[in-house]
Amino acid sequence: MQRTLPRPLKRIRLVVALTAAGLLATTGTALADTSADRKVVQEALDQLTASGAALGAQVRVTDGHQRFTARSGKAELGSNRPVPENGRFRVGSITKTFVSTVLLQLSGEGKVALDAPVVRYLPGLIDSRVTVRQVLQHTSGLYNYTDGLPLDPDEFEKIRYKHWSPRELLKISTDKPLDFDPGTRWNYSNTNYVVAGLLVEKLTGRPYAKAVEQRILKPLRLDDTEVPGDNVDIRGPHAHGYATVAGKPNDVTRINPSVAWAAGEVISTTRDLDTFGVALASGRLLRPAQQQEISKTTAVSPQYGLGLQVETLPCGTKVWGHGGGIPGYSSQLLTTPDTAKRLELSITSAPTAGDPNDAFRKLLTEVFC
Repeated sequence: MQRTLPRPLKRIRLVVALTAAGLLATTGTALADTSADRKVVQEALDQLTASGAALGAQVRVTDGHQRFTARSGKAELGSNRPVPENGRFRVGSITKTFVSTVLLQLSGEGKVALDAPVVRYLPGLIDSRVTVRQVLQHTSGLYNYTDGLPLDPDEFEKIRYKHWSPRELLKISTDKPLDFDPGTRWNYSNTNYVVAGLLVEKLTGRPYAKAVEQRILKPLRLDDTEVPGDNVDIRGPHAHGYATVAGKPNDVTRINPSVAWAAGEVISTTRDLDTFGVALASGRLLRPAQQQEISKTTAVSPQYGLGLQVETLPCGTKVWGHGGGIPGYSSQLLTTPDTAKRLELSITSAPTAGDPNDAFRKLLTEVFC
């Protein structure tokens, strides 16, 4: 985490932090299967909050033998109220996995071809060479629109409650040249999922949020998950996130999430994310052909499928999922492909500096290794 406001929807993900710390690798030797120790998990969360890397943290753990939740820190500055055990939070870019799942469902229904150019369905929208697959896999070359937003905490305050239309967000990107020729490189760009959201709307004839609700939230009964649109509030119990603005702590919990749109606006809980992750991994949401596509990596994109991170821990355990970062919140959904070991985590930002890497290493090792 950072002392200042996290860059909205930037790839502020625990997987990134873990990779930087050498916690995720492509080789390793598998260790014996053991149960996660609640005490060690709690110690990791306490280390996160004590170090100043987070104000609060909540986690849900499943390891095949047991399921439990843990929490640490405060829900709000100036209060001793603990983080809610099943509090709601902004999941950031985990939204992308929901959106990718909907597009893959539409692919299975014959309504979109993954290797067709996006302009077949949305003429003139972006470079004619960019395919649907490249958008979902971040190999399109589209400039990341969040890099064009005012990201300094004081400046971000000026646009914090602004309504953004998807076309406004897209224009920030298309006013710039492509970062590279489509399909030749991988680079995480939130613009890709603005395009994905527009594709869902074109193919379904309804707002992308309604498609997510109809196809995922309602069937799985994810009652604590929502696509908030312009609603600046988080309904129900939740912890608050902070940044330092003008030298003082500033509560950044309330924002207009349209700045994230289909790239990262969803609000959820660890319980609902766990239900979603299990349903996706077990094939309940996709047909077999599309189930293979979502986790398919390439030489250009060796650790990212279609809206899904695919990596291997040093101990040999393969995990997939996604993480997210949005002002005030960082989150993670991780599971083994067989769903035997799972972790859902939300941490709220503190207006202080702290190094999260040791705590993350302890948490991931205990749960998955």
